[in-house]
Amino acid sequence: MTTTSSDPALEAFLDDRREERLESYKAFLRIPSISALPEHAKDCRTAADWIAADLQAIGVEHVEVTETEGHPIVYADWLHADGAPTVIVYCHYDVQPVDPLDLWDSPPFEPVVVGDRMLARGSSDDKGQLHLHLRATEAILATRDQLPVNLKFVFEGDEESNSVHLERWLDANKARLAADFAVISDTGFFDGNLPAITVGLRGIMYAQIDVAGTAVDLHSGSYGGAVQNPINAIAQIIAALKGPDGRIRVPGFYDDVVSLTEADRAAFAALPFDEAAYQTTLGVPALVGEAGFSTIERRGARPTLDVNGIWGGFQGEGTKTIIPAHAHAKVSCRLVTAQDPDRIFEQLQAYVAEIAPPGVVTTVTYLGGGHPSLTPIDHPATQAAARALEATFGRAPVYIREGGSIPVCSSFEQILGLPVVLLGFDPPDQHAHAPNEWMDLTNYERGIRTVVRMWDEVADLDRSTLAGAVT
Repeated sequence: MTTTSSDPALEAFLDDRREERLESYKAFLRIPSISALPEHAKDCRTAADWIAADLQAIGVEHVEVTETEGHPIVYADWLHADGAPTVIVYCHYDVQPVDPLDLWDSPPFEPVVVGDRMLARGSSDDKGQLHLHLRATEAILATRDQLPVNLKFVFEGDEESNSVHLERWLDANKARLAADFAVISDTGFFDGNLPAITVGLRGIMYAQIDVAGTAVDLHSGSYGGAVQNPINAIAQIIAALKGPDGRIRVPGFYDDVVSLTEADRAAFAALPFDEAAYQTTLGVPALVGEAGFSTIERRGARPTLDVNGIWGGFQGEGTKTIIPAHAHAKVSCRLVTAQDPDRIFEQLQAYVAEIAPPGVVTTVTYLGGGHPSLTPIDHPATQAAARALEATFGRAPVYIREGGSIPVCSSFEQILGLPVVLLGFDPPDQHAHAPNEWMDLTNYERGIRTVVRMWDEVADLDRSTLAGAVT
């Protein structure tokens, strides 16, 4: 087996092109590919075209930029490793909005290197990880003329909007996407920047609650005491969604939750997690959540319900004595095995109708969802990733369950029937979705070498051991 440690030509190629690689990374980050904002649709297309041009330049074949009802999907492949496994590589090129701008130390789309960090929107989530896959592929093809495995690249532009268009594309391209497993690089390391493989992801259900009263705002002196206030009503609804013990009160919410086993709880307890340090880093007076579970269990393996935004009424300077005509809230639930987002929405919708006070009209709208995912630690592809991480980072990875959601993970499992390996390199405090997002450049550089090592490890696997291991 060829490895990076015994491949001086590949190492020399990477060493010689470090500055060139960083400039390419910066060029990619300068594209403001914010999928959620319509005014950035052209930027998302620009990012897709940039990726396609890069893939063609490094020697990957069948490069396509496919239109969807959302943003384009980039597909490409290299399929000349006869008898070797075939792997789908997935990342996303779209990024989160950058507000609030005044909290950024530098403009979010003008990347800068500060010490060992690349600072820019998308530097970690997920352009940095996409870019390192491109550079790993480039290095192998430039120095060996061929890849050790067959690769199919799928890069999308709607991940930050629940990947709804990708699901339809996957369903329409099942035959083309035949593979042994998929690698998703959209996760990160554990606290302390310890190498990690994510084996579990929570799903998500996202909804909006709208409460309407009168057609227009009313004078609070003339009408106060006679009509329901929509803001009071939505506050009453939100307060009833969870109890003081952290338990969600929506009837049926926990029916499909698969309980943690004693082995699961022992694995969580064994992780090197410093709860006091975690609290200090967050700067909060206390950590709270569902009673009966540790903080690390709650953030990775228990379901949640959170209000993500609430608005209505007068919010300007000074005073304006009104009873507002309407009020709104956005609510999301993180889901665990085997909760279904559609069913959770129906339960939430029914419960809100039950608890809504009289005098207003309440509507709950489904804004999207994704299923949870769980991959066995002992899957051969997972263990290949573990060996690659240990070889490049110098220590065996820990296995973690992350609280976030990657909708395409369950899509690969459910639509394509593929096991998924979550091999990510983000530092744990990288400020994803927040101001001053950053990527650890040591993680980035070693990540390139880990991907190379991963493909070498996978090339040695018996394809029969890769089949039929989806949970």
